[in-house]
Amino acid sequence: MPFIFAAMKKSLLLFCLIFLPLVSFTQNDDLGNWWIYFGNKELDDRWDLHHEIQYRNYNFIGDLEQLLVRAGVGYNLTENNNRILLGYGYINSENNPADGESLISTDEHRIYQEFTTTQNVSRLKLSHRYRFEQRFIEDEDMRTRFRYFLAPTLPLTTDEDRELKWYLSAYNEIFLVPGEGVAFDRNRLYGGVGTEIKPGLKVEAGYMNQFFENGGRDQLNLILRYSF
Repeated sequence: MPFIFAAMKKSLLLFCLIFLPLVSFTQNDDLGNWWIYFGNKELDDRWDLHHEIQYRNYNFIGDLEQLLVRAGVGYNLTENNNRILLGYGYINSENNPADGESLISTDEHRIYQEFTTTQNVSRLKLSHRYRFEQRFIEDEDMRTRFRYFLAPTLPLTTDEDRELKWYLSAYNEIFLVPGEGVAFDRNRLYGGVGTEIKPGLKVEAGYMNQFFENGGRDQLNLILRYSF
């Protein structure tokens, strides 16, 4: 336990040195911040439970844009982590109206199905995720959406005796809306650096650009990943 706390202190100190100089800029509505927790509980060699919480702000903290809670049941089809998952999400959004009036609070319930597969190219790990969503938003008909997520991860340290194992992380995710045709919804492009404090516990910080058909938005991300 003392080792874990010492390693966490080192990781958090480094992330503060990197990202605190940017905090002053987050008071501008053009730059927001997401605090994210991803958890995964293995039930046996095949089954697992996924859970996550995302607290998204218009600025650094305290100006809620969206609160997202997701949970699901996953099943590994093979030992190579070809995985399917059935999940549910609750999303509360504080939307900015076009006329600049007060924020509008909206609740959404979401059911989703996904398939994830990973592959290794030398030291680079590639993760592909295909997700299909059914979205139930207040007083609206059900909406559907398809998402494709590609995430490369590159380890920076290979010495197994190191206290902290560092890595570079990136992803691109495109959102498409099916209908009479297929319409573009949004795209997210992210890059960051992370550290593995102990097996199954990672802390990561990065910068994401989310752009829509008629605009875009930048976000700082602080992420905790815990598998147990």
